[in-house]
Amino acid sequence: MIYACQLADLPRGGSLRLTDVPGSPPVALFHTEDGELYAVDDTCTHQDASLADGFVEDCAVECPLHAAIFDLRTGEADGMLAKFPIRTHRVMIEDGAVHVQVSEAVPYLPPGARRTVAS
Repeated sequence: MIYACQLADLPRGGSLRLTDVPGSPPVALFHTEDGELYAVDDTCTHQDASLADGFVEDCAVECPLHAAIFDLRTGEADGMLAKFPIRTHRVMIEDGAVHVQVSEAVPYLPPGARRTVAS
């Protein structure tokens, strides 16, 4: 489990890119307008783009590069541009601190994506 931020520091509608995730590609943390928190792999499976910079509506994030859409709850791709899902990660809040438990599933990274992960 990794520390992400204080809940008070991530406003509703905001996102945070976590790059120092041991053994994992970067993770995107979203605080939706309705107050839910979701964590997913930050890299779009269509092309190498940060989903933390994407547009969030309801429970989906739209990639800022080519508008591929991913469900924040399940990681499923819309199937139009992105054919492969992103991993989802468990989010926990303890005493106002947001923590992310990174999935042990193998991440899908698109061709040309950063293959290195934090150690």
